[in-house]
Amino acid sequence: MSRLLTTWVPQKGETTWAKSGRFTGTTDIELTEAGAKQVSLAATRLVGAGKLLDPLRLAHVFVSPRVRAVRTFELLLPPSPGVVAGKVTYTEDIAEWNYGDYEGLKDQETRLLRKQRGLDLERRWDIWSDGCEGGESRQQVTERLDRLILQIREIQKPYMRGEKPADVLLVGSLPTPQTPFSRSLSLCSVPPASPTAAKGRELQVAHGLILRCFVKRWLTLSVDDPLRMMLAPGAIAVLSYKNNDVNEPAFHVGVALPPEEEHGF
Repeated sequence: MSRLLTTWVPQKGETTWAKSGRFTGTTDIELTEAGAKQVSLAATRLVGAGKLLDPLRLAHVFVSPRVRAVRTFELLLPPSPGVVAGKVTYTEDIAEWNYGDYEGLKDQETRLLRKQRGLDLERRWDIWSDGCEGGESRQQVTERLDRLILQIREIQKPYMRGEKPADVLLVGSLPTPQTPFSRSLSLCSVPPASPTAAKGRELQVAHGLILRCFVKRWLTLSVDDPLRMMLAPGAIAVLSYKNNDVNEPAFHVGVALPPEEEHGF
């Protein structure tokens, strides 16, 4: 039977800056104890043979080089024969948005700074369209995510009918509380595995804001498209293709549990 190719998106655990609402891009911040527990709990419940994420089914792993993302990956998938060095790629393409001059600031602090610089006199700052001074623009973020998505689709395209496992898994961070949500696919819930999910997956370990952008670009929407989304640490969402067609990217509103035999009941 043809297996559905899916993209799994768990959120990275909590950090002190994320908890306090500070923009965290290039700064390496460790997970808090609570953040580590969030990821470990998700791993216990969702990772393992016959579970939502079976390490033996992974086809490739993409990891942001930030220490919080790397730690999330280590907690989510401890050393396993199914995840070999040749399957892991550390790449800036899935690193968090570079906030530039706004790194470490809270939302209101950023808005005040911009007004002091003579900006946003006629409308409020919108990171999705305006980008960050000294950091990345919308176009720069779009270009690197499109580059990553192209890699993923090149891997998946030959196997859309289940000829070979080729799923994608993203692991990201909780966005700062003050950051305006901009996507409708909810990453707060933890959807169960699809009974048609492919055996192999690609894992990506990344961050909150960039994951919102990733979902928009996956759906071929502009980064500043007003698509609303909620993210939660340790949560998982599913992206895929409609009709097993690589040219019809989509997301799952809900995913069915796998057959009982896959749980070992």
